[in-house]
Amino acid sequence: MGGRFENLPPPKKDDKLVFRKRFPESFNNSRSGDKNLSRIGQKFSELKGRGQAALMPFLTIGDPNLETTCELLLKLDKAGADLVELGIPFSDPIADGPTIQRASQRALRQGVTPCRALELVRRVRRRSELPISLMTYYNLIFHYGEERFVAEAAQAGVDGLIVPDLPPEEAGGLRRAADRYGLDIVFLLAPTSRPERVKLVAEASRGFIYYVSLTGVTGARERLAQDLAAKVREPKRHTDLPVAVGFGISTPEQAGMAAGCADGVIVGSALINVLEANLSKPDLLVNQAAEFVGRLKAGMRNAGS
Repeated sequence: MGGRFENLPPPKKDDKLVFRKRFPESFNNSRSGDKNLSRIGQKFSELKGRGQAALMPFLTIGDPNLETTCELLLKLDKAGADLVELGIPFSDPIADGPTIQRASQRALRQGVTPCRALELVRRVRRRSELPISLMTYYNLIFHYGEERFVAEAAQAGVDGLIVPDLPPEEAGGLRRAADRYGLDIVFLLAPTSRPERVKLVAEASRGFIYYVSLTGVTGARERLAQDLAAKVREPKRHTDLPVAVGFGISTPEQAGMAAGCADGVIVGSALINVLEANLSKPDLLVNQAAEFVGRLKAGMRNAGS
């Protein structure tokens, strides 16, 4: 992969226009309707108009294999997923707990690389308009090359990037590349974020803000933080961007609670637990995952009724 981008010209002021002319089908995939909104922004705006929060499941690309990931994405699209977060497997995922670490190891054993991950997105994009945010660690982007990675991600049909170990202060190059190629960069807030950090992340993010609902790494939890609603309101003082809550949400009831105060609900470890429980039953795995996502979405709807 990458041959079409090996000879891209050096970055210019009008690189976004250059990309639009050379690969119009890809640019149109990431921008639809209001020209100022990405596919991510369009989806949040559509749901807000209906008084609903967005459900964003997380999957690790290649867990348990690439074919199943593709099948899962198409099935989850119909089961209730409004957007999806896709993790590129990495050997040292510092923000992820044991469940997602095991998913990354399974995917790495399948030989999944950033190139193969982007090819998977391209395959899905031919059959689905589901907004896709890639979650990856900066080391992978650095070795791939910021400009090349962003260009190829946009061409594949990616809509946004989540890089948990890259703070806004150090993301200037990636933010400029993302703007040139029409990708949203999503930054994270935590319960411990100070007011100045909240303001910085609110101003730097595009698409949505990822609010980490607890301290520590990803993983299913028995309960959500009592001050979640107050914390979600903090970035709203500085931006109109949607705020999506992730980390620790594991049941339809918790998804409903989060949907009551946030614009989006991200569920990762609990969904991967479903996959893990069905690894020996591949004929059931996809349907079990889709049923779980359907229950999460139903819990969000019930909470809003």
